[in-house]
Amino acid sequence: MPTADTRTPPQTHGVDKLYIENTLLRVAGALFCHDAKRAPTHTNEIQLNRADPDKTITIRPDPELGQPGPLAHKVFVALIKKHSGYGRPIQHEISFTRREIGRLIGRHVWGGRDSEQLSRALHEIHHTFIKAHFKSNAGRHVEHSFNIFPEVRIERREFPTDPIETCTVTLADPIVTSLRDEHFTCLNHALMARLGTIGQALYMRLFFHFANLYDGRNAKGLLLMKRYDDVCTEWLGGLTVLPHRSKIIGEQLGLHLDQLVAEGFLASFGVDTAKSRDGFVLTFRPGRSFFDDYDRFYRRRRQGDLQFEFHDEKRGIGEPLRVAYIFAEKKTGQPASSISFVPTKDVETAKQLLSALSIDEMPPFIDYALAEARKTNFDVRTLGGLKQYVVGYVSQRQHHSALQAQQAAREQAEAVNSRYATYRAAEAMRVYEALPAEEQEAIRGHASRKAAGLSGTLGSRMTDYYVARITAERHGAGIKTFDQWSSTLRQHVGEGSDRKSVGFDRTECGL
Repeated sequence: MPTADTRTPPQTHGVDKLYIENTLLRVAGALFCHDAKRAPTHTNEIQLNRADPDKTITIRPDPELGQPGPLAHKVFVALIKKHSGYGRPIQHEISFTRREIGRLIGRHVWGGRDSEQLSRALHEIHHTFIKAHFKSNAGRHVEHSFNIFPEVRIERREFPTDPIETCTVTLADPIVTSLRDEHFTCLNHALMARLGTIGQALYMRLFFHFANLYDGRNAKGLLLMKRYDDVCTEWLGGLTVLPHRSKIIGEQLGLHLDQLVAEGFLASFGVDTAKSRDGFVLTFRPGRSFFDDYDRFYRRRRQGDLQFEFHDEKRGIGEPLRVAYIFAEKKTGQPASSISFVPTKDVETAKQLLSALSIDEMPPFIDYALAEARKTNFDVRTLGGLKQYVVGYVSQRQHHSALQAQQAAREQAEAVNSRYATYRAAEAMRVYEALPAEEQEAIRGHASRKAAGLSGTLGSRMTDYYVARITAERHGAGIKTFDQWSSTLRQHVGEGSDRKSVGFDRTECGL
């Protein structure tokens, strides 16, 4: 029978929202092992929904690091929470300092050992490969292969053994795209922060399923049943399947489920013998806090409620780290994936360079500076060695911009002259058509003599050209001069316009 909630009513706590993309929520359950000792030994491929080809997910842990463990789960939740706080537009990168991540995962004292554990946790997630098969809304089978964190950039003071100072991770494109399409679940992070990693994993999946089952009217009868062994595999990262009900409740899941009851998220839970085959079935009934959060997150949500204040950390952490990694790549010739960290000195220099140059200018600037350094056999060892080339790069860029502007001006002038020539020729032919037949015959005879050396199509075109030219010379009083024509264009678009006549299209002017 389900265990009833006989405790005192749960305390009222604050709510701190966390948004997690739905595929990522499903993957997270199987991705993380909650046994720190066993996690490094779990290297076998994990498959979810194997019987349903439209929803198959394959997880392939790194063969050296193994399955991401409990600390990786804490880091994952902390980073997804931080990403939630960025709001819209959905960001690809999540940046943090060591003090910030320490606070988010509950470590208030930070040393070298903590940094190495954090580094390993990040790389356990980074090196785990995900392959998801699903059917799109159009009925087509789609496959996405990705790493949740495809890039991890780390800053250390100077040496590989120094503590992590800052870090930036990127979020996989399929996850970002799905978030932009609003395929996410909203969770109560304040509640999650009071749970252990197993409790967090249970809460995430239970809220997801309760929210899908709840229609606003079926609160009393709402329950979820799930085989215990499937919960261990799909929700809890391959947790050991115990053979006895007493051990499941007393030594494994009971403590975490009791806490969810105490928090008011669950009204009750049960562990019962399965009827169809050996094993157990877990039964969950949602409590008051689930319904309160559901109403708060979904039913009472007004348009714009998901718009959070965006804390732009790009200039402070993300962009300087990226610049330092770009320098390391170009200097060593090695890809970013093989660079374990960049020193604080280079990150600080990157911040100075970004005050003079944009992030988009940094790759060409570094190329320019390294090329200039090679001319004098200067062995550049740090990003600071490139600061002396900023003035030269800016000067070259300005010179190049000036040349481009001159070339653009010439092209625009040529385009205007061509348009005026077209206008003048058309007007000349209009005048020609209105001339007496004798004058027309005289002009065409003169034009034919000028084009006498040409034959075929070219000869015919040149004759027409000379007809227009001769007509304009003899009877051009009614054809506007270039200045008159340009003035007409300016008047056509309105006085005070910032658009120059050289940029006008002929069709805009009715010519």
